[in-house]
Parts: sequence; C-alpha cells; structure tokens
Amino acid sequence: MIDPVSGEHVDDHLRREPSASRLPLLPPGALAEEQRAVYEAVTGGPRGGRAPAFRLTDEDGRLLGPFNAMLYSPSVGLPLQDLGAALRFRTAFTKREREIATLVVAARLRSDFEWYAHERIGLRAGLEQDEMDALRAGRAPMLGDVRERVVYEAARQLAAEGDVSDAVYAEAVATLGRSAVVELVTLVGYYTALAMQLRVFRVGVPEGEPAPEWPADGDGDGDA
Repeated sequence: MIDPVSGEHVDDHLRREPSASRLPLLPPGALAEEQRAVYEAVTGGPRGGRAPAFRLTDEDGRLLGPFNAMLYSPSVGLPLQDLGAALRFRTAFTKREREIATLVVAARLRSDFEWYAHERIGLRAGLEQDEMDALRAGRAPMLGDVRERVVYEAARQLAAEGDVSDAVYAEAVATLGRSAVVELVTLVGYYTALAMQLRVFRVGVPEGEPAPEWPADGDGDGDA
C-alpha cells in the first residue's frame, strides 16, 4: 500500500515500479472506497469490454496510462474518466472520425501512451495503416469523406493553435453541426489534458510494447 498524497512506498508491489514514473501504480487491493469506484468505472465500463484494444492494467491488475493518475484524486478522476467514456462512446462522431481527432492530438503532443492506445483503437475503427502513418508524421491523410476532412482540419488547428479559423469553424458547423463542434472541441481538450498528465507523470507505453516512432524535428508539415 502507499500513501496517495506522499507516494511513499509501503508495499513490495511498488518496488518494481519503473524509476521514470513519478506516480507509483496503485495495487487494486490497497485502494480506498473512492479509489475503488474509479477503478471499477474504468475496468468495468465500456473501455474494458471482452477484448480491450489496449492494455488497461498490468499483470498485477494495476491501472496503466492516464487511469492510474485518476486514482490519486478520485473526486476529479471519476468525472474525468466518465467524460472520456462519453467522448469515446456517446458522441455524434463515427469511430473513424473520433480516432482521427484523437490521434491528431497524440501526434501533435507526441504522447507515447495516447498514441499506443488509440493507434490500436483506430485500426479497429477502420483506419488504414497509411492514414495512421500520415497522422503520426503530422501530415494530412488522404481522406475521401468530407466529414473526416473537416474533423481532421478542425482538430489539427485546435491542437496546434488552441483555436480554429473563422473559415474552418463555419465549415465545421455546416458539415458537422453545432453540437458536434462542441463535442470536438471538448474531445481535443480532454486528450490534451491526458497527454499533459502523461508527460508530467512520465508515463510511457506498457512494458514490452514498442514506443511510437516520431518524425525528426522539422519533418512533416509542422503539425505533429
């Protein structure tokens, strides 16, 4: 067990923690009631399913990626994970549209875990490898669908500049509708926040998984 505030090690499980990680992974058996509610919402909700696209837990059942951090502040972590579930499972976007936007953020911020997870989700959603490669390199993929092109460009501007131009905003409203634009702005903001947490807490891909290969600085069109 550990003290969630101080992070002091009081359990042998935590001595195996990679030295690069700033937040020790919390073992399920040591969780307080409020933490347990977060844990069960993540593992027992739609993210888990029968065959998750990516690893939510390690071999000891400890949450990986951004979810471990949610345990340290359950009052924030519980609604935060619910927002993430809403954005993944309860928006007006197709699965491809949602993953295009999410991968734009992951590539722009070079978030290893975010890319690791959503590359796998994106492949299940029907994204092709050449589309994935373009997104990782910060290039616009060849998208035949008008909605997908609008989602990509709006997400790209949001991730790169924190805003969208009047022209792109007008096109997004006309193509997607105002409700979907609200959802898209929220989605980009949510995954940006997770990428920031992953960076600050030094969270990489799960052990044994390859980290994404990011282009060298100056490669691509500057959008990664």
